[in-house]
Amino acid sequence: MRIDQSVTREILARTDLAALIGQYVSLHKRGRDLVGLCPFHGEKTPSFHVHPDRGFFKCFGCGKGGDAIRFMMELENLKFPDAARMLAKRAGVEIAEEDPRESRRRSERESIYDANKIASAFYHRLLLSDPRGEGARRYCESRGITAATIEAFQLGFSLPEWSALADELQREGVDVQIALAAGLVKARGEGRGVYDVFRNRIMIPTYATTGEIVAFGGRALADENPKYLNTGTTPVYTKGRFVYALNVARRSAAKSGALIIVEGYLDCIALHQAGFTDAVATLGTSFTAEQATEMHKYAQNVFVCYDADIAGQAATAKSIDVLIQAGLHARIVALPAGEDPDSYVRAKGTDGFRALLDSAVPWVEFMLDRELQRISGGFTTAAEIARRAEQLVRSLPREEWDRWRVYVAGKLRLSPDDLRLSRIYTDPGRFSPKGPPGARFTRHLAPAPKRVTFERDVIAAFAEDPLLLEEYAGGIASQAFVDPVLREVLEQLYASRADLRTAADVTALFAERGDVVTLLAEFELGERSKLRRFEDTSQRRAFLDRVAALLDARRRASEVREELVTLEHEITSLLSEGRPIPKEIKERQVQLEDALREAEHKRERREVNSPDHGS
Repeated sequence: MRIDQSVTREILARTDLAALIGQYVSLHKRGRDLVGLCPFHGEKTPSFHVHPDRGFFKCFGCGKGGDAIRFMMELENLKFPDAARMLAKRAGVEIAEEDPRESRRRSERESIYDANKIASAFYHRLLLSDPRGEGARRYCESRGITAATIEAFQLGFSLPEWSALADELQREGVDVQIALAAGLVKARGEGRGVYDVFRNRIMIPTYATTGEIVAFGGRALADENPKYLNTGTTPVYTKGRFVYALNVARRSAAKSGALIIVEGYLDCIALHQAGFTDAVATLGTSFTAEQATEMHKYAQNVFVCYDADIAGQAATAKSIDVLIQAGLHARIVALPAGEDPDSYVRAKGTDGFRALLDSAVPWVEFMLDRELQRISGGFTTAAEIARRAEQLVRSLPREEWDRWRVYVAGKLRLSPDDLRLSRIYTDPGRFSPKGPPGARFTRHLAPAPKRVTFERDVIAAFAEDPLLLEEYAGGIASQAFVDPVLREVLEQLYASRADLRTAADVTALFAERGDVVTLLAEFELGERSKLRRFEDTSQRRAFLDRVAALLDARRRASEVREELVTLEHEITSLLSEGRPIPKEIKERQVQLEDALREAEHKRERREVNSPDHGS
């Protein structure tokens, strides 16, 4: 039975080469390698080297070398399938007869990888040495791209002819249907053959982190549109799922703990050439959650360095939410007006760009500044801006609130207390700008409007029908309440629930708490949500059921998110140590990501369908 290449890659990824060979050879560390006496020929001086981080062995005495499967073939005199099955069993990888349809899909993907590899080699040869690539070489020189960089990123050149690649693929025996599926050629129509998708462009291959070429980007040499032409969706590539140069940058990111995110291919390449080998690019697409999740496997911190124009700043703002949701810590790099990372690093050099990274601001400062700029010359009241800024401040960990509240207040010439109260008091009269020293202002304040939340309605339901307390004590936890007063009231209700039978019992419980008595009286006077006028116990129970379901959905989403973060830390640790990621960890990560999406979807659906649910 033929073993698919993807299964072979999984076997090798899950096999610890050092541990495997160490069962047969006494190995000793020498630098980054492990050395020992070769098991394949007699020797007294060790010439057998094992490279666990790169997954292969080599004997400089007899010349034998290869990966883990090759080692077992040589040692046990096995055929490839038998050696692969032996290691698969050891690594917990199942090799089973494939469904014919899945077999065809696997075969198609592997054939596309092969076609892309052939295309990349063809493009690369044209750029390196073909006379027809002279103009492309001059273009690379004008952009400061060195020969070493061309080699490192396997850059290439596509000829302006309509069928140069199509002819090369045909010579190499690539089926035309595979070339079409790979997005390398297009059909002319009416059975007149195919033509090349990429013509007269600098060709930039995109690699998966497992090493396969999945797509291409083509940069026009002349002043033509589109400036960049990218591979469309194929069986091996979906726009928004891959991160350019992550296959290279992940090694540096494992050491530095950070990635630099730029927009364009050439921005990324220029930074690598300048020594910033932890740079990646988003492949000409809006930043996606899939890309953020992929980056989080290798780094906890990111520098966002998009162009300084309006579009670049808007893209930066959009990316922040995605990055924060993925658990990444983001800092924003401010490029001078009219610059992009490529032009800046070429003009200012490594030291100049390093200074930009050192001066990068936390993402929240960037977002606050953008929010504050919106009122310059506008009609938005300071009260409204303070309220928005306070919302953003409260999205941070609580220990950072005071710091950013002071920052925003200084920008608005307000008191930090004005921001602190802005969630409750929205009267513009409270937000008069500070005057010069000694100036006095008289404020005439309207009564503060009361916040109506589901928390007040829960207390109201229990106050009216305290027999429900026992039923919902396990489903509506007091810790889920944001309002500290209401949280304390609920805790006391739960603690005394055995003695509470009527509304009068509840009133008596809080007889010495004037603030709570006033609150309960407000409920009776209709001060809570007009949507929550409970007529009977069934209505109260229906409402409490919805609240309990909402809180449970929030809790489940939080638990899944915490486990996913823990798992991703484990993956990052394994990768930084050069160890393969076990199959069960990969499968658990996929399960958790699916569970998180489902939990978030259920939570959002319940919140949307629950009027006045917010806190």
